[in-house]
Amino acid sequence: MAASPPLVIVGASYAGVQLAASARELGYDGRIVLVGDETHAPYQRPPLSKGLLTGKTTREQLALRGPGFYAEQGIALHLGRRATALDPGARRLVLDDGSTLDYGWLALATGARCRPLTLPGAGLEGVLGLRTLDDALRIAEAAGRTQRACVIGGGFIGLEVAAALRLRGIEVAVVETQPRLLARSFPPAMSAFVADAHRRRGIALHTGRAVQALHGAQGRVAAVELADGTRIDCDLVVLGIGVLPNVELAQQAGLAMDNGIVADSLGRTSAPRVLAAGDVASMALPPAPGAPARMRLESIQAANDGARAAASLVAGRAQPCTAVPWFWSDQFELKFQMAGLPMPGDEAVLRGDVAGERFTVFYLRGGVLAAAHSVSRPAEHMLSRRLIAAGVRLAPAQIADTSFDLKAALAEPALSTPSLP
Repeated sequence: MAASPPLVIVGASYAGVQLAASARELGYDGRIVLVGDETHAPYQRPPLSKGLLTGKTTREQLALRGPGFYAEQGIALHLGRRATALDPGARRLVLDDGSTLDYGWLALATGARCRPLTLPGAGLEGVLGLRTLDDALRIAEAAGRTQRACVIGGGFIGLEVAAALRLRGIEVAVVETQPRLLARSFPPAMSAFVADAHRRRGIALHTGRAVQALHGAQGRVAAVELADGTRIDCDLVVLGIGVLPNVELAQQAGLAMDNGIVADSLGRTSAPRVLAAGDVASMALPPAPGAPARMRLESIQAANDGARAAASLVAGRAQPCTAVPWFWSDQFELKFQMAGLPMPGDEAVLRGDVAGERFTVFYLRGGVLAAAHSVSRPAEHMLSRRLIAAGVRLAPAQIADTSFDLKAALAEPALSTPSLP
């Protein structure tokens, strides 16, 4: 009997590797091919904006899986190769060297790329984005001869890089067009806490300010000019202005789009036998009052959860993704951990000590716990994920009272919301 066409996965980062690993764990015995456009073996990405820049993490510590994992699991790695065309009707993928791969299942885990800066001076030496290992190595090398750096963008990546550079003793300024930091992710009170924490640690913040141009000397960046004429002298500029999902392959093949590749809770796209997972997927979310029906979640946890769901379908053991979305970020010694998706109108309740930088803000929606933002309270974050998944009702006074055992709420009758896997 002829072997069935393989599972082909385009993208060799978290979603792609997790999908391959989970398919094997769930009993898929067909051939698995993992295609990645980088020449490096799959690696961890969080240290790129944290430990790799401070020197706490070495390049050798970044491997996502052990050296023998792919051979042991029968996963063929095609590194340094880019997919250039997809024919869903023929179930065929074309690579940049002209070779083709026929598939039984195809998974698109193509991720995202840095949003380009389109301003005068953007091409100067010393203006760097951060997405890949090579990007991080360039920034780390440049940091070794930098006295003053400017980070453009006050999102998670920008703030993580700013913190890492400051820990190296570099003078750092952050420029953010929005009137506050992390405006896409945090309500105003949390944004204010983050801003105060960075200022206390010596970072200059310029919020509500647009960059007009970058200026150089002898081809290298020397200053960032803001729209109001302010000039920030610097030797290094790091861009943290967001990402664009790598949807071109899917678009050319006619797949449905909605700020990413439209996918259901099993990763199924509009094309038969074509799945999507990770940063490129606009994936259906578990139903929740006031929450969006789908979202492109740019996090490792969402990538892994979506990949596991897609792998379950490939293996014939379909388990839709029902996990509560969560995310984390290390900035200086602070650990930010977020669970659920807060919405405008949610009631925010503080538990803990803001001045001591150890607290959680819980968000109630109609009396039901919908989200939580924790600062250096990892145990409380883990509990919050369970509470959100169980759909518990809590009184604000109970949340605010640190002597009240939140775990007691798990014994109460739960609402009909999915539980964590």
